[in-house]
Amino acid sequence: MAKFRKKPVVIEAVQWTGGHDSEQEVNSFLDKSGGEDRSWEWEGSPPHAILIRTLEGTMRADLQDWIIKGVQGEYYPCKPDIFKETYEPVK
Repeated sequence: MAKFRKKPVVIEAVQWTGGHDSEQEVNSFLDKSGGEDRSWEWEGSPPHAILIRTLEGTMRADLQDWIIKGVQGEYYPCKPDIFKETYEPVK
């Protein structure tokens, strides 16, 4: 069996931490695509989750999840533990 390594790519991402500032940051990040990629799921104020349309369908980003912009301009959520194992800051 052949082995392969994932090509290194630089991605853009923002972490959804809740609160007004985080909501504005996520909105600004997702608005780069025209603003049609998400809806907020409200339970009290501020919202506790974001529903994001992805290539695989609608996915839910919960508090502390990262929202990633993929190599084809698509957006999708990523759990913090997976993000930490997969990505590192670029300087």
